[in-house]
Amino acid sequence: MKASFPPIDVVIMAAGKGTRMKSRLPKVLQRLAGVPLVQHVLNTAAQLNARSAVVITGHGADQVEPLVLASGQALAVQCVRQEPQLGTGHAVQQAVPVLPDDGVVVILSGDVPLTQADTLQALIAQCGGAKLALLTICLPDPTGYGRIVRQGDAVQAIVEQKDATDAQRQINEVYSGIMAVPSRLLKVWLGRIDNRNAQNEYYLTDVVKLAVADGVPVVTHTISDPVQVAGVNSPVQLAELERAHQLRQAHRLMEQGVRLKDPARLDLRGQLDCAQDVEIDVNCIFEGSVSLGEGVKIGANCVIANCTIGAGAVIHPFTHIDGEKLGVSVGEGALIGPFARLRPGAQLGAEVHIGNFVEVKNSTMAKGAKANHLAYLGDATVGERVNYGAGSITANYDGANKHRTVIEADVHIGSNCVLVAPITIGAGGTVGGGSTITKSTEPGSLSVARGKQVSIANWARPKKQPKA
Repeated sequence: MKASFPPIDVVIMAAGKGTRMKSRLPKVLQRLAGVPLVQHVLNTAAQLNARSAVVITGHGADQVEPLVLASGQALAVQCVRQEPQLGTGHAVQQAVPVLPDDGVVVILSGDVPLTQADTLQALIAQCGGAKLALLTICLPDPTGYGRIVRQGDAVQAIVEQKDATDAQRQINEVYSGIMAVPSRLLKVWLGRIDNRNAQNEYYLTDVVKLAVADGVPVVTHTISDPVQVAGVNSPVQLAELERAHQLRQAHRLMEQGVRLKDPARLDLRGQLDCAQDVEIDVNCIFEGSVSLGEGVKIGANCVIANCTIGAGAVIHPFTHIDGEKLGVSVGEGALIGPFARLRPGAQLGAEVHIGNFVEVKNSTMAKGAKANHLAYLGDATVGERVNYGAGSITANYDGANKHRTVIEADVHIGSNCVLVAPITIGAGGTVGGGSTITKSTEPGSLSVARGKQVSIANWARPKKQPKA
């Protein structure tokens, strides 16, 4: 028969003040790779198939709780308050009333965002529903961490830095702040801890000596990766962890076959899916959900969010694409940029060309359409092979409502034209440069709407008057 494991309940400590962040924003809401620290932890909890998560809030609770309780979380979340903050043991005591007795509790910190789910799964396996399991790591400089005190191989206690003897401070195996423990045992031990220590706080780590006293095995899962247990207490630490995280994401992409010009100059702040032979130049930022087809080339200094880019497309340097909720799609073989901007609802077909300083918003462009210079297309439907001239715009807003412009196949729009929506430019038609078109045009027609040119012969420019 398949072994049955107790359900997992995650407790996340997120009540700290974060004074060293020097920010009005609570520490656990500071962003790493564009995501709040505590959301990283909740995402990991969801990967464990946890039954529930209990977030312990305190400082900035009015800001933290709406985020963690928002709809869309992948697991059931509830919050408890720790007021005042009297230590880590006191924090977890606040969760006791809402924790079922039949589960394994995994205790995490809201400011330790990059612990991997497989590491926690190994820790839970060590716990086995009956033991106290600690996640530990050996550090060359263990200053500030609780030391793992052993007798032989058996763990006897965790001693905090301020309470450690000189000999204990030489120990380099430290407690990460993460443990897995049967809920029924945790509740008993939390009821027995006290604050007789150098900081007059209730230490969660005191449950170790209580477990030993009760004859409950204390086991460890030891890792060698400090990034997984690194906490964030200052802007410097946040920046260091951001770089470590980004470099890991870059290496993961390269292992999948993506060509990165410089893995140290990539920022991935969402989900990036790449087909074969994708090339990405330096200083590119990817946000939200982005999909790159086979052979896509992304130039330097692009910002790309919430879009799908078809095979063989080239995104030239300094292009900004953000689909927000509507999304953006770029067809196969399209050429975009440099210095182009694609906004929500831009749907570009195969082999479309969007050139420098062209903006496209909520518009469709069919196969082979081109807008190569200094143009705006908003709320437009553009047919195949349309050539849209430099400096031309769709005037889609009348001050109250948006209106649509339809440009049918094979139309040529001259330079510096204004198409005042709602309007349809008939297939195969031509709009002369400098025209302001306010009425729909017939297919195949030439439409010109501008003042008649006047030339005055032998005209002299005004001359400056001599100073008095």
